[in-house]
Amino acid sequence: MQKTAGDIAEILKGSVEGNKEVIIRGVAKIEEATSGDLTFLANPAYERYLYSTSASAVIVADTFRANNKLPAHLTLLRVTEPYTAFATLLELAAQKKAPTYGIHSTAAVSPEASVSEKCYIGPLVTIESGASIGTNCEIHSNTVLGDGCSIGDGTVIQSGVIIGKDTQIGSNCIIQSGAIIGTDGFGFAPQSDEQFKKIPQLGNVVIGNNCEIGATTTIDRATLGSTRIGNGVKLDNQIQVAHNVTIGENTVIAAQTGIAGSTSIGSNCMIGGQVGFAGHISVADGVKIAAQSGVTKSIKEPNGIWQGTPASPIKEHQLQQIEIRNLVKNEAMKRITGIEKQLKG
Repeated sequence: MQKTAGDIAEILKGSVEGNKEVIIRGVAKIEEATSGDLTFLANPAYERYLYSTSASAVIVADTFRANNKLPAHLTLLRVTEPYTAFATLLELAAQKKAPTYGIHSTAAVSPEASVSEKCYIGPLVTIESGASIGTNCEIHSNTVLGDGCSIGDGTVIQSGVIIGKDTQIGSNCIIQSGAIIGTDGFGFAPQSDEQFKKIPQLGNVVIGNNCEIGATTTIDRATLGSTRIGNGVKLDNQIQVAHNVTIGENTVIAAQTGIAGSTSIGSNCMIGGQVGFAGHISVADGVKIAAQSGVTKSIKEPNGIWQGTPASPIKEHQLQQIEIRNLVKNEAMKRITGIEKQLKG
């Protein structure tokens, strides 16, 4: 990327305060940026770096007012949402030439599969019978698409992904390396001899449009019906989504979260890392759940914030933590006082 600050301001629909002609060659973190770099300030905790940065330009909010003297060389690009604006620039910087359309000579594509001519199919990809691949898709090396899969237009599947039979993935999705989608759910029936009989998993997985599935995340097929991931859902790395789970539109879930079978999570939720969900519960739209929480019962009120194990409304949880600390502190003081009395004897 090589553009002037003025050019970038036009892209971001922002304004320039400083040298419009300064050349930007790259993007960097504010504490590491050097001459020619563009950075951004969205978190006030990083403001201290602004006054010593070597960056040529920085994206700030329209409302930002400096508390100290800014470096003379620094140009400000003022926008409404600095973080969103910087993400837009990162997209531009990350753009690479699309792979050439075609099927690699080592790929194994069933004659009964339907693959658009405007697709890239990489080395050692396997596409089984009845699979359907839309236009402008990229299927990278060592990926397996099972019987009857369908992949929408513009979807990118990175290397080493396994897509089980009858899985449906929408348009403009990104499936990161090592994800496994559509394998059997964890279904076993206890027997009288204390063994377990496997329950056939006959359903599938349905993923909407504009979703991203993180590396080594697993999404199990339904026992019957479908495991459903709504439009715009973003799943981080190493997430487990069990059979018959439903995740509503535009929900984001951080790494190492586990969702047990038949649980339903609403739309526009935000789930922190390492959250555990019990099975057969529901979570209302707009709920936020703090990292390392354990959700053991349904959350019926929308737009709340929950924390802890078992999860409770965040203010209630924080009050409980204060009471526990005070209790421990008071008990410890009682013991210390008792020991001192004994020693004085």
